[in-house]
Amino acid sequence: MASRADFDFFSTLRVRYAEIDAQGVVFNAHYLTYFDTALNDFMRESDIDYQGMVDTLGVDFHLVKSTVEYLRPIHFDELIDVAVRVARVGRSSVTWDMAIFRSAESECLTRGEVIWVCAKVGSHQSHPLPQAFVDLLPAGLRTLAPG
Repeated sequence: MASRADFDFFSTLRVRYAEIDAQGVVFNAHYLTYFDTALNDFMRESDIDYQGMVDTLGVDFHLVKSTVEYLRPIHFDELIDVAVRVARVGRSSVTWDMAIFRSAESECLTRGEVIWVCAKVGSHQSHPLPQAFVDLLPAGLRTLAPG
């Protein structure tokens, strides 16, 4: 089970009415939107210029895997903290661990994983991660893992 203490970065969101399903909880597809929003916030906070990498280095990331474990329901108007951490840095991929908590609470409501593969724009073929990107990740992950 993911713990709040496992994460250093959190993006706070408020659940909107349009994100609720007929059961009165967040509709399952919105969890990936929450993850994506938090990843963008993480990159911005880490000074990673995603669009700059696309424009100047000609590389982009392709989502190759995403998983969501729905542990507890999340309801309309709740403040949630979407947690992000880098789990693994490969030669051409990065794996993100994700979790969702109610703001100021420690119980994990949702866990997830997102895997991106770096690719040359237009090629759809894997490409080594730019060192400039790796250098902006947390210090303990700056050594590339094989693969």
